[in-house]
Amino acid sequence: MDPARIRKKISHFQILVIGRVNTGKTTILQRVCNTRDNPEIYNSTGEKVGVHLRCHELTCSQRGLHDIENEMVFKSNPGFMFHDSCGFEAGSISEFEKVKAFIASRSKEMQIKNQLHAIW
Repeated sequence: MDPARIRKKISHFQILVIGRVNTGKTTILQRVCNTRDNPEIYNSTGEKVGVHLRCHELTCSQRGLHDIENEMVFKSNPGFMFHDSCGFEAGSISEFEKVKAFIASRSKEMQIKNQLHAIW
């Protein structure tokens, strides 16, 4: 397909960001998006649910509140929606399983706008 035709079909590129806890995933995204602002967070229905908290700002009990389905959008670069894996820790099988399930569900999406476009 022609890239221009694909771009007309989707309003945002969906990117899953994977990495270890506290490795600077959000900082890298801020650099890529040319901003120092935190991203806005939207749930799967498009409702704004807050601003991004880096994983190291959360306590262990709060870490479970993270939802890979949520979409992070930087105002400076609204053409990209990022999904944060919130990092992997040694022995964190449940987080790994969530990421696998997320990738599998997005690969089954019929509409290109709902598919995952990149994993970084």
